[in-house]
Amino acid sequence: MKALVLTLLFLLIAANEAKVYSKCELASHLKQGGMDGYYGFSLNDWVCMAFHESSFDTRAVGRPNRNYSRDYGIFQINSRWWCNNYQGHTANGCNKPCSAFTNDDITDDIVCAKRIVRDPQRMNAWVGWKNKCKGRNLSEWTRGCNL
Repeated sequence: MKALVLTLLFLLIAANEAKVYSKCELASHLKQGGMDGYYGFSLNDWVCMAFHESSFDTRAVGRPNRNYSRDYGIFQINSRWWCNNYQGHTANGCNKPCSAFTNDDITDDIVCAKRIVRDPQRMNAWVGWKNKCKGRNLSEWTRGCNL
């Protein structure tokens, strides 16, 4: 009985550590985090990118890339360049373990995304944004959000 109670407790704790945002909820958090207009990219760019990278899921972890790196969290932050997953060489440009990007607190994700967009690739660093958002009318991503 004690083992069952502990198992249920751990499952509840694990469920609380990840979140799947709605578009408006994410847009609000991103706006509070100073993302609207950051480095010339609108809130719509950021919300569109997050949807196409992770489906707004904070616990998303991508499949291994060709260089054996992986992508983590709502912005799919790459372990080769931006975080350390302790599974190979990393530049760790955001000075964080990749696990920091797979919980429901996206504060550090926002800080790292701001660092990434300041790099020469800018938003092109995210394939989801480049292929699905770049150069398109993105007004739908914050429509009806009362921001």
